[in-house]
Amino acid sequence: MQDQRVALFALGGTISMTGAGAGGVVARLRGEELLADLGALPVHVDAHDAVPVPSAALTFADIFDVVASASRAVEDGALGVVISQGTDSLEETAFLVDSIWPHAAPIVLTGAMRNPTLLGADGPANLAAAIRVAAAPTARGRGALVVFLDEIHAARHVRKAHSTSPATFVSPDAGPLGHVVEGAPRFLAELPARKPVEGWTADRVAQTKIALYTVTLDDDGALLEGPDHSHQGLVLAGFGVGHVPPHLLPALDGILDAMPVVLTSRTGAGPVLADTYGAPGSERDLLSRGMVNGGFVHPFKARVLLRLLVASGASRDEIAAAFADLG
Repeated sequence: MQDQRVALFALGGTISMTGAGAGGVVARLRGEELLADLGALPVHVDAHDAVPVPSAALTFADIFDVVASASRAVEDGALGVVISQGTDSLEETAFLVDSIWPHAAPIVLTGAMRNPTLLGADGPANLAAAIRVAAAPTARGRGALVVFLDEIHAARHVRKAHSTSPATFVSPDAGPLGHVVEGAPRFLAELPARKPVEGWTADRVAQTKIALYTVTLDDDGALLEGPDHSHQGLVLAGFGVGHVPPHLLPALDGILDAMPVVLTSRTGAGPVLADTYGAPGSERDLLSRGMVNGGFVHPFKARVLLRLLVASGASRDEIAAAFADLG
């Protein structure tokens, strides 16, 4: 019989901060200390201390290392994995994990918006719920999940939508997959499993640079002009369903000649369209010029996926197919 245990990888972030004073909360709680306030749990938890930094300082390489350690834990018999970290970049790190996680075992990310020195600190409840989800047979095969306030979100859909609210994590396009009710995960929606991105290496990812450009009102486009092609791909966050001012088209055409460009929406919810608007700079025009339709993928996550794909040597058609698979 498989051991009833879950592996916890504790990074930094608000969930691990304490020592309030004139300099703010900075001291880091270790994994075992995070577990100390949780009371009885349905499984044993093996705590591992990972990258002790705020999530704004995390890198792809850091996440690759954590995922490699998490994979070894699963191969050694862990039912699932929990990663605790800061919330600043959690929507991106969760999507990165989801893009490379090769196991059916659940991998669950969580954190806190209120640090342990504050009344109503949410870290212990979030961590206890995440552990229960990671141990649940019903969570298997669902890829990376994010658990906050007893809601279970798919990594591919979740977003941080508020800078301070404990209810910051939402999935605007799909809603939560389920909830933790009386300590038990209850899934209300199904989501097809993702095939992990293959063919990349950490070294190639480190050498791959992907730019993100957000179009704004009366945009002068100066940052798009005369690119030195120091990057290998561009995510374009357009207006609405995927629109840009027409005067940006010459610069974008030059970039398209040099690298893949993924068209996304800056709105934070909803898809890029394909065949509705026909004016210069519309989604139909941009896609006809060779841009990849980002669909429902948010610009921040599109940058994560495009970096992995370019590092893997994917063709434009393969890049388009990878985004199409996400809706």
